[in-house]
Amino acid sequence: MAVPLSAARFLEALETEGLRVVEVGDWRTHNREHMGPWGPVHGIVVHHTATSGAGSTVRLCYNGHPDLPGPLCHGVITKDGTVHLVGCGRANHAGLGDGDVLRAVIAEKRLPPADEIDADGNQVFYGFECENLGNGTDPWPPAQLAALEKAAAALCRAHGWTERSVIGHLEWQPGKVDPRGFTMDGLRERIRERLK
Repeated sequence: MAVPLSAARFLEALETEGLRVVEVGDWRTHNREHMGPWGPVHGIVVHHTATSGAGSTVRLCYNGHPDLPGPLCHGVITKDGTVHLVGCGRANHAGLGDGDVLRAVIAEKRLPPADEIDADGNQVFYGFECENLGNGTDPWPPAQLAALEKAAAALCRAHGWTERSVIGHLEWQPGKVDPRGFTMDGLRERIRERLK
């Protein structure tokens, strides 16, 4: 069980890992905590945005849309490898997912298939949205993948987690496909190496 990082500690963890970070609007107090609790936190969910264009993607993730108010994550990782901080606290990113997956993340064990929606992921997961169309052909530049690896590792390091605390949205919620274009096992292996 981990207490969520404060905005200052979140920013410090990312910068210490060597990331280029942009603070967007009032991200430090921008959250959905009036909709439910935030924490304890147990891991990180990785998404793709299904959008293109850094500016419009960051705005969408900050503001959300009429059916899903923002923030839609905690950090947006654009193709140039910049992490744009858009929220701190509960965010609309993970939604309901599989409680068995959550228990595996907490125990840092191999993930079971996600086949239920019986646990609130917005309460317990940090979220990173990555600018990508998610069509399987939109490229993932090396700078973006490196930034995702560093950002996930930074939070793992801050909480004393292993790479097993990092999951894809597709591993959490039945029917989701994100992130598409790389494997989560490959990302976790790179995070594991970085945490050594």
